[in-house]
Amino acid sequence: MNASDESTMLPKSGEGKRGEEGYIGYLLRQAAAAYRLRLDRSLSDLNVTPPQFSVMTMLNAYPGQSNADIARVALLTPQTTSVIIANLERAGHIERKAHEVHGRILQINLTPAGQRLLQTCRSRVHAVEQELAQNISDSDVDALRRSLVTIATINAT
Repeated sequence: MNASDESTMLPKSGEGKRGEEGYIGYLLRQAAAAYRLRLDRSLSDLNVTPPQFSVMTMLNAYPGQSNADIARVALLTPQTTSVIIANLERAGHIERKAHEVHGRILQINLTPAGQRLLQTCRSRVHAVEQELAQNISDSDVDALRRSLVTIATINAT
């Protein structure tokens, strides 16, 4: 039996250990990968990546934060966030201003162009999420949200 014969015996997503028998952690990762792929495809013609969308979303929700703060809430490393911030600034989607009291801290905000781009991205992401949830009842979606929050906050301090 060669490698390609073995791969045809592997279960598809949703089957075997890739289905309800699987480890929760694996299933979360599998779902996140499927979601990420859909977001990549949905945002690609806007030249926006899912991490850039996440940073813009957090900047919109929590304006004036520092790079380190945005990295924490966007679940990215400070290094990755620095690159994203630099690229978004170069494109005119964000601006950095010195903090009024602590001048060494740069506060980051979306520009009007960044706000418009975020609105376009949000519409597309909302459509992706509606598509993903179309075969799940509203009560199950609510339960899923609660369960994901519970998992995310188990060790939060």
